[in-house]
Amino acid sequence: MASAALAMIVANSPLASAYFGALKAYLGPLSVLHWINDGLMAVFFLLVGLEIKRELLDGRLRTWPDRILPGFAALGGMLAPALVYAAVNWHSPDTLRGWAIPAATDIAFALGVLALLGSRVPVSLKVFLTALAIIDDLGAVLIIALFYTADLSLPMLGGAATTLAVLYALNKAGVSRLWPYLALGLVLWGFVLLSGVHATIAGVLLALTIPLRLSVGKPDDPTSPLHILEHALHPWSAFLILPIFGFANAGVSLAGFSPHMLLDPVTLGVALGLFLGKQLGVFGFVLAAVRLGWAQRPAGAGWMQVYGIALLCGVGFTMSLFIGLLAFAQRPELEAETKVGVLVGSLACMAAGALVLRFTPRPAAQT
Repeated sequence: MASAALAMIVANSPLASAYFGALKAYLGPLSVLHWINDGLMAVFFLLVGLEIKRELLDGRLRTWPDRILPGFAALGGMLAPALVYAAVNWHSPDTLRGWAIPAATDIAFALGVLALLGSRVPVSLKVFLTALAIIDDLGAVLIIALFYTADLSLPMLGGAATTLAVLYALNKAGVSRLWPYLALGLVLWGFVLLSGVHATIAGVLLALTIPLRLSVGKPDDPTSPLHILEHALHPWSAFLILPIFGFANAGVSLAGFSPHMLLDPVTLGVALGLFLGKQLGVFGFVLAAVRLGWAQRPAGAGWMQVYGIALLCGVGFTMSLFIGLLAFAQRPELEAETKVGVLVGSLACMAAGALVLRFTPRPAAQT
C-alpha cells in the first residue's frame, strides 16, 4: 500500500513525466512496464503456484472436507463480484470485458489486517481465509488463461507443451535439484510469452512440476524442493516484486479528476464488485453451505466474525490491478478508472472488515 501511495504521489508531481516515461522505455524487446508485469510477476505467479500445490497435496486443502467451505466461499466470492460488475456495465461491451477485475482476493493485505487484530480473530478464521484466498488465486489463474489471452501461436504453444513435458519427466524421474527446473522454466516462460497466453501462466505451470515430498509428522519439510524454492522466493516476492508492481501500476494522474468520475461504469463496477459483491458472495455461500449441512462454520467463530472475513475478501489490490491491466491493455483511460475503483473498493473493505472484527466480541465471550 505504501508503494501504491508513493506511485500516486509521483504520478501527480513534477516527476510525473519522468515516471511515465521510464515505464514506457524499452529494455530489449519489452518496455520496463512489460518486464515488470510479464517478467517479475511470473515469479510471483510461480510462488502462487507453489502455495497452491503445497496446500492441495500437503496442507490445509489436503482432504475434500477441508476444501468444501473455502471452496464454496471462493466460488461465491468470484461469481457475485463479476455479476455486480456486469450489472453496472451491461450496456457497454467495451467495459464489460473487465468483469473479472473484482473477482480476486489479495491474501497479503487481508491477512495483514488479521495480524493487526491479533487474538480477536480465531485461528480457524485465519486458516479459512488463507485456504479461501488460495482457491481464489487458482480461479484467477484459470480466468487469465481462459479469457485474457491474445491471438494464439500454435508453434509457440507446441514449444511450451514440449518444455512442460520435459519438466514433468524430470519430476517423475526423481530429479530433486532445482536448477534444471528453473533453467527450463525460463525456456517455458519464453515460449508462453510468444504464444499469446499471458506469460505469468508459465510461473504456475512450472510450479506444478516442482517436486514435493509429503511430510509425515513433519509439516513444511525443509528438505523438499518445493519448500526450499517457496521459502527462497517469498521474501523477494513480498518485499521487492509486489512493491515494484504496485509502484509501476498504481500511479494514476488526477489531472482533470472530478468526483463524478467515481460514478463512471468501470470505477463504480470495480468498487461495488469488491465491496458489495465479495461480501455477498463469500458470506452468502458460507451461510448456505452451513445451513445445508455440507460444511461446518469455522471453530470458535461467530457469524459476525465470518462476515468480517467476507468483507476483507474484497481487498483485491494486486490480482485485481493485474487483471485490469490485461482486460484494458489497449484502453489506458479505462486502466486509470480500474485503478481508482480497485483502490477505493479495497480501502473500503479493509476499513469495514477491520471495524467489524475489532468490535465483535472475542470467541470466548460468545455462546
